[in-house]
Amino acid sequence: MSHSLENVVSTTIVSGFANKLLNNLQVDVAVVGAGPSGLVAAKTLADKGLKVAVFERKLAPGGGVWGGGMLFNEVVVQEEAKAIVDEFNVNARPIQAAQGYYAVDSVELASALVYGATHAGATIFNAISVEDVAFSGERVCGLVVNWTPVERLGMHVDPLVVLTKAVLDGTGHPCEVLTMVQNKARVKLDTPTGQILGERPMQAATGEISTVENTREYYPGIFASGMSANNVMGGYRMGPIFGGMLLSGKKAAALIERSVRLL
Repeated sequence: MSHSLENVVSTTIVSGFANKLLNNLQVDVAVVGAGPSGLVAAKTLADKGLKVAVFERKLAPGGGVWGGGMLFNEVVVQEEAKAIVDEFNVNARPIQAAQGYYAVDSVELASALVYGATHAGATIFNAISVEDVAFSGERVCGLVVNWTPVERLGMHVDPLVVLTKAVLDGTGHPCEVLTMVQNKARVKLDTPTGQILGERPMQAATGEISTVENTREYYPGIFASGMSANNVMGGYRMGPIFGGMLLSGKKAAALIERSVRLL
């Protein structure tokens, strides 16, 4: 029996996604949030040969990069992060009024980060939300995931579980996964109070530094990067400057690789 083009296309999509999902139900690293820090970490870890899956709630990966500053699709990176921008083959223009800083087209940067992560071997799942975490003893060992439309419509649909050796919370300002760990597991995080301290107001230069400094493991099996790390440890926000986020992704990848190799 011959197959119509419509049937071939539908079969290809269903079987292709099913195979992709089956292949990522158990991974080395699960990144939550396909923003700049998460995508840099995903690419770096995949380049090291680790199996990486990225779960993004929205339809388009890239996080807050796309919109630039107030929908002016330009962002800024500093000299320390220029090597990462170059690694992703993104054009950067020196800013004459601020030596050591570069202007970057935000659409080019966002698309380059997505392309770089996927071509390094990381798998990105979009329109999927993380609604809970899984524990094994005193360690985070997995994510409980569901479709974002299911979550937003409040439909009573049971989720699936993805097992992993390490989770990276790259969800940005709300640090959603670590909030779940704190509130649902009732455990103490590795902060001065054992709780999430909350993001402080904008102070760009300080925020860039603290974003990287606060990137680390906050409970066995779960790390934070980017603005998520700043929210957990009470760091300052920095606006449309993205160098700290890129550097945070690199640092997170190094810490996670070391942790996973020891398991």
